[in-house]
Amino acid sequence: MHADFNELACFAAIARLRSFRKAADERNVTASSLSHTMRSLEERLGVRLLNRTTRSVVLTDAGSQLLSRIEPMLAGISEALDQAHSFGSSLKGTLRLNVPRPAGRVLLAPIMDGFLRDHPETVIELITDDGIIDIVQTGFDAGVRFGESVALDMVAVPIGPAQRLVLVASPAYVSKTGPIRHPEDLKQRACIGRRFPSGLHYAWEFEKDGEKIAVRVVGPLVLDDDDMMVKAAAGGIGYAYVHESTAKSLLDSGQLVRSLDDWCPFIPSFHLYYPSRRHVSTVLRAFIDWCNAYYAGSGATR
Repeated sequence: MHADFNELACFAAIARLRSFRKAADERNVTASSLSHTMRSLEERLGVRLLNRTTRSVVLTDAGSQLLSRIEPMLAGISEALDQAHSFGSSLKGTLRLNVPRPAGRVLLAPIMDGFLRDHPETVIELITDDGIIDIVQTGFDAGVRFGESVALDMVAVPIGPAQRLVLVASPAYVSKTGPIRHPEDLKQRACIGRRFPSGLHYAWEFEKDGEKIAVRVVGPLVLDDDDMMVKAAAGGIGYAYVHESTAKSLLDSGQLVRSLDDWCPFIPSFHLYYPSRRHVSTVLRAFIDWCNAYYAGSGATR
């Protein structure tokens, strides 16, 4: 009684994605072909591995036990094949990344041209999304988030420098309303609010000498994009609290000025993360190494 590698890999894909259609897309086969493969495997084993309806796929006890035994072995075999392939050909493949917009703009955009130039047979598919998603369920190889936002069952690799938020407004607005000396003063100023994809409105967080304050600001405008926030602030609408790198050009030109700079904390660096139970593809490993080299200085001039 035997099962070949392809059958076990198909079973693992269905079990992981909980969908014949998604597993068929990943394996580049038809759903009917995949269904036939699973029927053949279950008939030879003499046991049902999956309970499937038109709306769901659920592992049986036998299926759960089989998956727990074969998943590490399948990952090891795939990794070994990837490594062997890399000896005989140039790096190739598609890397699908899900990242928040600030990370895409300030962290990954500066390095992608160099990576793709040195690895012309690779493709990066980068989707910017500020919401928290399940990268496995949605078919991404990896994602980028702040470290505290990464699920515990993921491998997280810090990339890039620590980030910082800055409080900015136009010189005209500050002159009209007067300077502020404490975060609580923002309650008497117009502020450009931030709304997360979850619907939550961000309470601006400040820190100085161990004192932490969260201010629930109000104002005539609420946005979800840093670029729009800095432009609105430069236009005189009110204060914005944004990533420093996003506001840099307008600060340098004098269209924006800083306030409460000693209250604006550094925040943890972004982390690139991927499933801990899945082997790291050669493309993803190369991309992680490239990010680390670039931000360590060795790749900055490439």
